[in-house]
Amino acid sequence: MEYLDIVDEKGNPTGQTAERKEVHRSGTPHRTAHVWVFRKHEGKVQVLLQKRCKDKDSFPGCYDISSAGHIPAGMEVVNSALRELKEELDFTVSEDELIECGRKHVVIRNEFRDEPYEDNQYSTVYMMWRDVPAEEIVFQKEEIESVMWMDFDALKKAVQEQSIPNCIDMEELVMLESHIS
Repeated sequence: MEYLDIVDEKGNPTGQTAERKEVHRSGTPHRTAHVWVFRKHEGKVQVLLQKRCKDKDSFPGCYDISSAGHIPAGMEVVNSALRELKEELDFTVSEDELIECGRKHVVIRNEFRDEPYEDNQYSTVYMMWRDVPAEEIVFQKEEIESVMWMDFDALKKAVQEQSIPNCIDMEELVMLESHIS
């Protein structure tokens, strides 16, 4: 069972915890870390996307952030981000490689597998640079179906037009854009 810190209206831990499944059932506010992996390839900025497994409890089969995860109770945000990168993509990353791009609060209400789902998350958004061919990435097969590089401008358009199945927030892409040089 995975426990998460319950947070206040500013995203700060309250000292209380709750089980992950219950948090999503009740809409209890909690924290997540999002890490977007970028590279420059053939004159374009590209972003690494993961395609979520069809067995995921939320947004199965959708393209998503390079690496993202809930922050376990008692863990610091940056440590959780580094742990998720290692677990999901087998990337060993140092803290100074992460560029903090901002924080956001989002509430997502949906239903998956006939179960109500309310994700009330306070996310810290990071980006980093790493140029590695997609076929060389050793990803966590229990969670990720595949990975692919996509031109950042093409991703923004695809999210706006909903032309690919995704669970990507446009606000987050705008936040990242100001940090790409």
